[in-house]
Amino acid sequence: MAESTRQRAERLQIMLDPEELGAVDDFRFKKRMPSRAAAVRELLKRGLAAEGFLTAAVGAKSSAMVSPARRLWDANNPHTLQGSDE
Repeated sequence: MAESTRQRAERLQIMLDPEELGAVDDFRFKKRMPSRAAAVRELLKRGLAAEGFLTAAVGAKSSAMVSPARRLWDANNPHTLQGSDE
């Protein structure tokens, strides 16, 4: 489903300092995002994927895709269980 037509069930309000807001706006305009909210959602997805908390690849519309970082980790560590913190 398209990003703009998907129902959102929760509202999350955050406070940013001027430097953080400037970084979000810089990202938004550089990536030609339609709004601050869209930019924050994309940054949140990227951060969660980078830390292994989100299994969808950045920019993917399906949660069935595994991030490239996770695929690389699993390929190099076949003895570990996916999702294990050990």
